[in-house]
Amino acid sequence: MSILDAPVVPVADTHDLSVWPGSTRPSPTDDLTVGGVPLAEAADRFGTPVYVLDEQEIRDRCRTYRTAFPDADVVYAAKAFLCRAMAHWVREEGLGLDVCSAGELALAVTTGFPPERIVLHGNAKSPEDLRTALRLGVGRIVVDSTSEIARLAAITPADSRQKVMVRVVPGIAAGAHTKIRTGTDDQKFGLSITDGSAQHAVTRILDQPHLELVGLHCHIGSQIATTKPYVSAVRRMVGLLARIRDQHGVTLPQLDIGGGHAIAYRPGEERLDIPVLAGRVRAELEDGCARAGLPVPRLTLEPGRAIVGPAGVAVYRVLAVKRTVDRTFVAVDGGMSDNPRPALYGVRYAPRLIGRPATAPPRLVTVVGRHCEAGDILADEVALPGDVRPGDLLAVPAAGAYHLSMASGYNLVGRPPVVAVADGIARVLVRRESLDDMNRRDIGL
Repeated sequence: MSILDAPVVPVADTHDLSVWPGSTRPSPTDDLTVGGVPLAEAADRFGTPVYVLDEQEIRDRCRTYRTAFPDADVVYAAKAFLCRAMAHWVREEGLGLDVCSAGELALAVTTGFPPERIVLHGNAKSPEDLRTALRLGVGRIVVDSTSEIARLAAITPADSRQKVMVRVVPGIAAGAHTKIRTGTDDQKFGLSITDGSAQHAVTRILDQPHLELVGLHCHIGSQIATTKPYVSAVRRMVGLLARIRDQHGVTLPQLDIGGGHAIAYRPGEERLDIPVLAGRVRAELEDGCARAGLPVPRLTLEPGRAIVGPAGVAVYRVLAVKRTVDRTFVAVDGGMSDNPRPALYGVRYAPRLIGRPATAPPRLVTVVGRHCEAGDILADEVALPGDVRPGDLLAVPAAGAYHLSMASGYNLVGRPPVVAVADGIARVLVRRESLDDMNRRDIGL
């Protein structure tokens, strides 16, 4: 089939803004504005690729969680995206922070984030991670293995007690891809209820005078669009809380159910309804505790993607258009070095032409990156105007999470900048990585 025979895509499909930041508006020049800033103008000013973050969208999503879970600790999962401004916004909106390394922890604390509102995660925390957490006074450390218990107890100062939680594997499969399902026994995270390792860890911690077990933790996966897996997880965790009470005479006051809340990357995709989640989790927790004769523990949850993902837009410039017998490849100036998610998880996006009017009907194309890998595909079989050409700008919505945070130095291209937009003003949060930046790390011969 030739490209001329490719099916024409309905024009309406290219104008759906449902997965874009709430402030997104069409402009008379066939551009889009986000936070009052034209995206084409941001691309010209800051270069491409560039990540544009809508500050108000992030704040609004933080407030959605605070409203839905008024009596819970909402901690932002920093692994989705972290910079000093992001930590500042999250703190101002009343959220805590979930970090996975000494690096994330140090950045947050030096920004002014209260360490007592920080949770440290990680299936294999380094000695430096643990020492930094103790030195800076993090609120809770989530224990992920029995070996970590002895290691942490050995370095905790004798005149203190570190609050810890046990990460439990509840035996629930949930998530959009096998590589992001973390609630089953066949992956690297946590301690299993099934084989008794979670219960054994609880016993070990209770025997350590310098560790204070304050609760249980679980995280069952990512991109979960329904409430049922969370309700099931709460039911199993309450059962374990009851068994701990019966065996040890200890009533744990906290329960952390992790995050993994789905967002839509393309129009029509499912997303998790946060108010509905809050109501069903709260009902299950209260009913389960009443049946077990337990007081209701204080709930913690850890949204990351659901806060920052929909607030981000990636803007690329087209470098080449290549038409084969049955495909059209549109190559842009970024790719898997600034967004490895399509290659890792097969994620699909909905890019859009911005900055000029289209003069041809939309047709299906494959948007690819500039890197030396056949798998460097940003969006496969997506609708773009049939006259797309080098020099055009493409904007990709729902690009705030796990793009720059997972970026690499592949081909020494350099990571893109992050630009915040609000009230018609754009400012750089993270500058573009330069060749000089990369050269400084290379000591030479």
